[in-house]
Amino acid sequence: MRYDDFRRSDDIEDRRDEGGGGFGGGGGGFGLPMGGGGLGIGTIIVLGLIGYAFGIDPRILIGGAEILTGGGQAPSYQTDRQSSSGKRGAPTDEVGSMIAGILGEIDDRWSEIFQASGQNYTGPKVVLFRNATNGGRCGMAQSAMGPFYCPPDRTIFLDTGFFREVETRFRGCSGKSACNFTTAYIIAHEAGHHIQNLLGIIPRVTRLQQQAGSKAEANALQVKVELQADCLSGVWVNREAKKRPNFLEAGDIDAALTTASAIGDDTLQRQATGRVVPDSFTHGSAAQRKQWFMTGYQQGTVQACNTFGGGAL
Repeated sequence: MRYDDFRRSDDIEDRRDEGGGGFGGGGGGFGLPMGGGGLGIGTIIVLGLIGYAFGIDPRILIGGAEILTGGGQAPSYQTDRQSSSGKRGAPTDEVGSMIAGILGEIDDRWSEIFQASGQNYTGPKVVLFRNATNGGRCGMAQSAMGPFYCPPDRTIFLDTGFFREVETRFRGCSGKSACNFTTAYIIAHEAGHHIQNLLGIIPRVTRLQQQAGSKAEANALQVKVELQADCLSGVWVNREAKKRPNFLEAGDIDAALTTASAIGDDTLQRQATGRVVPDSFTHGSAAQRKQWFMTGYQQGTVQACNTFGGGAL
């Protein structure tokens, strides 16, 4: 992936120098375990490997399933965002600069898409951190959660160490260019959740999950949300490639598909336990994630990403 000419976004707060101590009380929050042990609220992927898989804050999307079992309550968020000493603006280090460039291009392409339909677009904020940080109204952000989007604050939280995990632990990419594009795919997926938030999809799904009759039903709704975010990331790649014909390099799309396969629910469950439990899926199978990313990439329209349509899954 070539990104030298990307527009750098200033909507970034860099807390990587905090060393994991930059969060305060009042937010609570939780972390998904790195290996065996209990699962986080609203999360039923076994052994916590899904904690590495990027996605939306699980408490928001499947909190309703916990209410049904009597074992949880509706997610609550702190009402005041803790002030931070993080540096604001586009970082100058290599990884930070690349992320700022990816965010800038994501914002530009989505602004064009929204404008074409007569809507205004405001991009998400991004917080970069290491280990743990204050996640605003979504509690504590921890490395084990992987990248996630916090709808109340319209903010993406990224522990930049996750991108190394994709390469070394999940073998989701190989080579600098391909791994750079994998980073772009991951950020575009989180930005996809921001698009869903702006369009009112996340609030509607949350209400449906609170009304769901079972955890399996609530999980199925979350899968649709995650697959739609994969599709929306493909839409951005389509639009960016048209805007900048030299943006993609050989192997980039294959790297995104490899990553999608590596963090599919079935792949993670099979690695963790040797078996697959489809009713516990929260992000979609490897095949589904690849399919919906390619749908967005090939068709390049929001309309193509209707994972909620009849028979779409």
